[in-house]
Amino acid sequence: MADWTTADIPPLTGNTVIITGTGGLGYEDALALSGKGAEVILAGRNAGKGAEAVSAIKARYRMARIGFEVLDLASLASVADFAARFLATHSSLDILINNAAVMAPPLRQTTADNFELQFGTNYLGHLALTGRLLPILRSTKGARVVNLSSVAHRSGKINFQDLQSSQRYQPWAAYGQSKLAMLMFALELQRRSDANGWALMSNAAHPGYSRTDLIANGPGATSFAASIMKITKIFSQSAADGALPTLFAATDPNAKGGAYYGPNGFYESKGAPAPSFIAPQAKDALAAAKLWDESIKLTGVRFS
Repeated sequence: MADWTTADIPPLTGNTVIITGTGGLGYEDALALSGKGAEVILAGRNAGKGAEAVSAIKARYRMARIGFEVLDLASLASVADFAARFLATHSSLDILINNAAVMAPPLRQTTADNFELQFGTNYLGHLALTGRLLPILRSTKGARVVNLSSVAHRSGKINFQDLQSSQRYQPWAAYGQSKLAMLMFALELQRRSDANGWALMSNAAHPGYSRTDLIANGPGATSFAASIMKITKIFSQSAADGALPTLFAATDPNAKGGAYYGPNGFYESKGAPAPSFIAPQAKDALAAAKLWDESIKLTGVRFS
């Protein structure tokens, strides 16, 4: 695995892939998978950025089967509409990559459903999307779901008394909670797949310290986080390299359900894909089951 690159992705002709997020890691995922012959649906809220991404990928791979669909993860209605459109036009879904994210906006914001923006977008929106697509995932042989987490999950804590950070909002604590939730969701989905015979592979990945637009779109280009990014650039990697753990988790025959992949370098900041450290709180099956139940209540989306 030490030398794993996009060249190791197997042929994907006939496969259908959904990727949330049109820029950064999502774009790199779509570029690589389109190059291997998959039909790729890039899903995001900005149609202009979606069109730019599709055009750029088609310029690289003229025969690419790539399209854009509107999906706002901060709206459960938008999630439901997207899933309904996909189910009406497709008979299989081989790979679902839950990638899109919001990072540490300085002021508390809420989604259309009054969830804290990061918990609602990064986690609840993806959980609802996966639940609505579960029937087609179950009917597709060898289907995989990959959740994007972060090294920030290590400091994350699921605050069941204040999941929406309404009592006290701390940008990075809320981000850590959302990414811990994504990892716990990936592990719990695999447990439930095994228990219920869904024949689904669920795993997770993180990009290390990758240069994407998350900081610019979250804390801001003039924020302390942006300054730190400039100072520590030597420990970072490109978005293309940061996408490799996700691509490994989504496509490699050796990837496993219930596993977590990230870069193999110092503090998992950059490097080739490798098994990643899972913090103890992410392994708490009782907490994961409680979070699952709470999330079903919040979203109204049932996995059946």
